[in-house]
Amino acid sequence: MNILLTAGSYAQFITVLVIFVLVLGVTAWVTKWMADYQKQMGAGCNIEVIETARIANNKYIQLVRVGETYKVIAICRDTVTMLGEVSADQLKFQRDPQNKISFRELFEKTIKMDSSDEGGLKDKDE
Repeated sequence: MNILLTAGSYAQFITVLVIFVLVLGVTAWVTKWMADYQKQMGAGCNIEVIETARIANNKYIQLVRVGETYKVIAICRDTVTMLGEVSADQLKFQRDPQNKISFRELFEKTIKMDSSDEGGLKDKDE
């Protein structure tokens, strides 16, 4: 009788674990779908944020393309201030925006750098 209860407990645990993984998968898929949907709804062809730089807590400088002109704005907690305009020939654009590094590639490079740095630190300390 005790063996049956243990087998039932394992089956119940595995069932709950499978349901949990399924819920996580569905949640990740819905989150990605909603992000893509909102990106498409908010994407226009006349206004685009090109670059953002944080200068302090809740203070940012943004380069924004409005039509064919580029504007530099300062964004604070309660205000947005236009700092000026920048001509297109003064800007440096990323050559291929579709060729962005994936998280996996970045993570692997970080792991490789950490392992090589640890070896270098050991040599220096000795």
